[in-house]
Amino acid sequence: MKNLNIDGLKSSRIHDTFVDLKKQKTCALICYVVAGYPTIQMSEKIITTLIESGVDIIEIGIPFSDPIADGPVIQSASYQSLTNGTTPEMCIKLCSRLRKKFPKTPILFMTYANILYGTGIKKFLTISKKSGADGFILPDIPVDESADYIKLASDLDLSTIFLVSPNISNDRLSSIISKTTGFIYLVSVFGTTGERKQLEEYTIKKIKEVKKYVRGRLPVSVGFGIGTLEQVRTIVAAGADGIIIGSKIIKIIKDGKNQKEILINLEGFIKHIKIGCKI
Repeated sequence: MKNLNIDGLKSSRIHDTFVDLKKQKTCALICYVVAGYPTIQMSEKIITTLIESGVDIIEIGIPFSDPIADGPVIQSASYQSLTNGTTPEMCIKLCSRLRKKFPKTPILFMTYANILYGTGIKKFLTISKKSGADGFILPDIPVDESADYIKLASDLDLSTIFLVSPNISNDRLSSIISKTTGFIYLVSVFGTTGERKQLEEYTIKKIKEVKKYVRGRLPVSVGFGIGTLEQVRTIVAAGADGIIIGSKIIKIIKDGKNQKEILINLEGFIKHIKIGCKI
């Protein structure tokens, strides 16, 4: 996290989190949860446990019927959530309840453009802001077609976070940097989300390249396929400012025999992973 200036951050919670972690010489641990999986009530307990166990930033996944960026684990969880009757309104109310519990923890919504445009993007962003959300990750909005979304989000001081692929050109990266107000979301692998046994050499190379190119203007967080302490340590050593974990969290939830076991296993996993976040 050397030379991290964080000039591009607008959200005070995201800004403060990365600044505080830099002082502590710690990489941000960012975790993703599908709202409504296994139930909306359990989602609140899961996120509460994650934050209390050491997670620094939360991504709430609003389930969508065609999650193109997600692998089978998250797709299955999204399908189950939708089958349970989870709606975007329920996800926003979940955010509101969590905001009251955790006034300083950044909370992001990760979903797809149809969710926002189906309601009306201005309306959806406005009610999300009122619920305490800090920003959005929308994998299917091309940065070149995002002007209206960025303008509306900016007016509400909501962060706009775009995904950066491993083969991104410098020109494309420059465009994304200019339109990002949260952190750079560097995708660690080609393809969709899902656990990987090991990191690819091109992942480490790309982290170093992006960090050098960004020059401290934004934090660089790495996601997709991360789920072990060894992987976290390797990514932190390469210079990442944040680690994003999703599929592993969902798998722990799926494998738990009951609510108590799920929460205990999540707490243990987060405390274990946090060891690797030290710089």
